[in-house]
Amino acid sequence: MSEKEIKKPLLQVRDLKQHFPIEAGFIMKKQVGAVRAVDGISFDVNEGETLGIVGESGCGKSTTIRSISQLYTPTSGSVVYNGLDLIKAKREELLDARKNMQMIFQDPYASLDPRMTVRTIIAEPLEIYKKRRMLEPQMSKKDIEDRVEELMERVGLNRAFKNRYPHEFSGGQRQRIGIARALALNPKIILADEPVSALDVSIQSQILNLLHDLQEELGLTYLFIAHDLAVIEYISTRVAVMYLGKIMELSRSSDLYKNPLHPYTKALLSAAPIPDPVIERKRQRIILTGDVPSPNVERVGCYFYDRCPYKMEKCKTNIPPMKKVDEHHEVACWLYE
Repeated sequence: MSEKEIKKPLLQVRDLKQHFPIEAGFIMKKQVGAVRAVDGISFDVNEGETLGIVGESGCGKSTTIRSISQLYTPTSGSVVYNGLDLIKAKREELLDARKNMQMIFQDPYASLDPRMTVRTIIAEPLEIYKKRRMLEPQMSKKDIEDRVEELMERVGLNRAFKNRYPHEFSGGQRQRIGIARALALNPKIILADEPVSALDVSIQSQILNLLHDLQEELGLTYLFIAHDLAVIEYISTRVAVMYLGKIMELSRSSDLYKNPLHPYTKALLSAAPIPDPVIERKRQRIILTGDVPSPNVERVGCYFYDRCPYKMEKCKTNIPPMKKVDEHHEVACWLYE
């Protein structure tokens, strides 16, 4: 994806934490610990760009996006959209902000109500905001019907299928329905939670191209979650690498793939296959030892310490801050102090 001119931040996340309590006891439940799914992350999403978040399964990617959208109530931190802190916002303020911030979910089979027709699914956001008198301008029943048909055509679905049910569509078609629903309210930013991971590879490319075209046509901003490095490289303007609820590295996509700095990023990229047998045979794979540590344990040093091949004594007891190594590249590692 070509790099765009960086504009002002549309979304600002600061020191976001999402801890889920661990409770013991049958009657008198008592909190005995916490799962630190997201443990203090900060980043901006600039207008018109795609910020990709990549990392292993269980590193906190999906929790991050659900905390930002307030599907989970964050433990602490701030999520500022267009000057409004969503964590502190009142209900009506949050509903108003959500018009401009919509989600595409990972599983197109689970994210659509099987009892609702395609027409009802896509029209639901419009009906909800119409009932609350929060649509500008207010839409008639015919306006909503026309909008549903327009959205179906825009995402590549035949408008004649609007009265069919989700089970009558393939996985790729269902994800297109989910995308149409997300576009219904003309949002400015789309939070995409691994929107292609449940699809066949050939269908993945179609959905990615659709998202790319929609961004160009509508001026959308994406926060895009994936664990597939090739998908992130294709779709993203900038990339944040997550590990154990922390951001390890944040950079422009081209810089990250050409010059990864953090040991974890290097290990991830070394594991991704390259479609050139000559290069593939010559390059050295970085094998990480040990397992991913438990997110239940509060850490006092680098989160990657247990598996890092370059660890130092300092790393054991000091959490490295994000450090700018150049204008567009940040890394949390004591190797670059």
